[in-house]
Amino acid sequence: MVDKDKIREGITLLLEGMGEDPLREGLIDTPDRVARMYEELCQGMEEDPGEQLSKAFHAENNEMILEKDITFYSICEHHLMPFYGKAHIAYIPDGKVVGISKLARTVEVYARRLQIQEKLTAEIADAIMEYVKPKGVMVQLSAEHMCMTMRGVKKPGSQTVTLVSRGVFKDNKELQDTFFHLLAQ
Repeated sequence: MVDKDKIREGITLLLEGMGEDPLREGLIDTPDRVARMYEELCQGMEEDPGEQLSKAFHAENNEMILEKDITFYSICEHHLMPFYGKAHIAYIPDGKVVGISKLARTVEVYARRLQIQEKLTAEIADAIMEYVKPKGVMVQLSAEHMCMTMRGVKKPGSQTVTLVSRGVFKDNKELQDTFFHLLAQ
């Protein structure tokens, strides 16, 4: 649970540490604004992905289902700076499917936590395997990290791509190729 009082105290100390006056007109409400922002940006810490994926429907289709270009925003746990991009999820049902919005909601649950992209990719895939129980799943995330573009190496536009394969996708080059072909369309 987000403790907004502690965040407000921390932001006040941060402002003072930067040599600012937290009581000046432009900053007086900043600690409260930042506390509310982090409550929103980290709401996934309070959510259970199983709730999103628990409603499934019987389906005869056992062919690949792909939901691509799911926009996500997250916060890097190393620098507390945003990273954002697109998630692409494919799975092969085993007699049941979930509503396509549930895949996007699952991305949102995990993205709304302090994260690293590598872990985020695996958590999405593992949740789908656990709750939907498909024959396999493949998840790819492409993201721009503000900790790379605004500070440090300062390389705007660079993309980090992570990929996780589970189940029948793990060692099936044909399924993997189909996934990448569909992404390119």
